[in-house]
Amino acid sequence: MRNQTAKLDLIILGASGNLARMKIFPALFALFSQGLLPPEARFYGLARRSLSQEEFREQIMRHLTCRYTPEHSCAVHIERFLAACRYCRGDYRSPDGFAELGSLLRPDRNRLFYLALPPEIFPAAAANAAGLAQNGTDGAWTRVVLEKPFGRDRASSDRLNRELLRQFSEEQLYRIDHYLGKEMVQNLIVLRFANQIFKPLWNSRYIRCVKIDWQENIGIEGRGDYFDHYGIIRDVIQNHLLQLVTLIAMREPATLTADAVRDRKLEVLRAMETVALGDLVLGQYAAAELNGRKIPGYTAEPGVRPDSLTPTFARLRLRIGNDDWREVPFIIRAGKALAEKKSEIRVVFRNPESNIFCTRDRCPPANELIIRIQPDEGIQFNIVSKTPGLKMRLQTKELDLSYDTAFADTVIPEAYESLLLDVINGEKALFIRKDELEAAWDIFTPVLHEIETAQIKPEPYAFGSSGPEAAREGICNNE
Repeated sequence: MRNQTAKLDLIILGASGNLARMKIFPALFALFSQGLLPPEARFYGLARRSLSQEEFREQIMRHLTCRYTPEHSCAVHIERFLAACRYCRGDYRSPDGFAELGSLLRPDRNRLFYLALPPEIFPAAAANAAGLAQNGTDGAWTRVVLEKPFGRDRASSDRLNRELLRQFSEEQLYRIDHYLGKEMVQNLIVLRFANQIFKPLWNSRYIRCVKIDWQENIGIEGRGDYFDHYGIIRDVIQNHLLQLVTLIAMREPATLTADAVRDRKLEVLRAMETVALGDLVLGQYAAAELNGRKIPGYTAEPGVRPDSLTPTFARLRLRIGNDDWREVPFIIRAGKALAEKKSEIRVVFRNPESNIFCTRDRCPPANELIIRIQPDEGIQFNIVSKTPGLKMRLQTKELDLSYDTAFADTVIPEAYESLLLDVINGEKALFIRKDELEAAWDIFTPVLHEIETAQIKPEPYAFGSSGPEAAREGICNNE
């Protein structure tokens, strides 16, 4: 059987949407300009909008950047990439909409379908895509990338999976969580298992708590119809941030193969207690005035119901019921319209059982390991040090590995670049397996139903603030 890795057609369904224009096509161009895609690769877009080929290419070009190529050759790379892009108008739910697309695809190529669509369209779009699948023709493969959210709860997720698995095998499905493609998230496994200093300390005996903080300083930015249906827990916590927890808490896998890594993550998910209502603080951003400008609250956003109880902020505590982490709370805080934009993991160590530097009323601060995911990637370790001078004065200082300075000459790949290249190469370690998804929904489904049934009202917080008052106190104990 001939090697077909050099023959590739990429088909983006939902090609006129923001995700395709701002993330997928720029990522494909970044790979293309570095020579990481087959030279004869072709890129096809399908959407319902009426666009000429010129309009489609102009739409793509607005978001392309030459980060990896010399400026003098930028125009040449863009011209070659756009020449390989073709647009088809069609309805995702209708086989007729795929007829023109099918006539353009080459018969002996690998086919990668990217479903940049709302999840309710997945089953129909997948069924029509299956009609264009190679099914092993001449050794070629077909793979399908799915964007989150994967349902709204365990039952809807199961229904979605059943529909998709009627058309494609689990091996062909790539459930993408773009957070797993971020450079610092991929570095978590290296940090934990390639550095001997952390291995013996990575458990409840030495770690007091773990905090994961995800903040955005913008509102929902025109995504009201989508966000009001899902809310902050489904949009960010049940997927992105829960995946971070699994990487922090999992035991070392025997190898770096996809199943070895995902088996370890699944162990964490299955050991995690179901979230209870008492573990949660919910909030919703309200109107505020910033820099002399009035900013509307969440319920005044387009597409949002005026009486909406959808939370835009949540703080919750996760508990992992195994011997490694039984006494360690994992505190997750996620919100929109906050004072700053950042995403970080903070591992807080315990104070020593005996410390000669403790006085009657205080001890030196505990060590902290801070992993900054965005916007300024880096690793920071807070240690206690003597302040220079004749007296014994202690001070917390930072050992800081900032990517901006440590890797100043290196271009850090965008998450979608890493993930798309993995799909093309058949690497699945950074994609969500079906049993992982099921276990993740089991942790959150009961409390999500309870919130909606009881119509729990989230606490208001001003746009640009630090969040709801009830979520501002520090939690890093075992109470």
